[in-house]
Amino acid sequence: MSFLHITMLVVAASFLGYGFSCIFSDRMQQEFIRFGLEKWRVFTGILQILGALGLAIGVKISMIGAIAALGLALLMFLGFLTRLKINDGIKASAPSFILMLLNAYLSYCNFQLL
Repeated sequence: MSFLHITMLVVAASFLGYGFSCIFSDRMQQEFIRFGLEKWRVFTGILQILGALGLAIGVKISMIGAIAALGLALLMFLGFLTRLKINDGIKASAPSFILMLLNAYLSYCNFQLL
């Protein structure tokens, strides 16, 4: 298994955890209220779970991996903008920015495999 595929599976596991946390965690519910996005919490969690599943499938089907990673990059870009909008600071904003870049890279790599 290549480094790309291992990275995709690690990122997929992370987003699977974040997705379920988004849907079921009281802490995440409070965070989305703080963000002013409480009505988008469950939808965001579902998108994260679908993106994670897409990355896992993408280990075998590059097109699905590329699209899933691109979608997660967009989701993390929006998360980054949200953090900036509410003045969360660089420390709180950095994870979404890093995950955005990582998923953009994964998407690029998967598109190159097509």
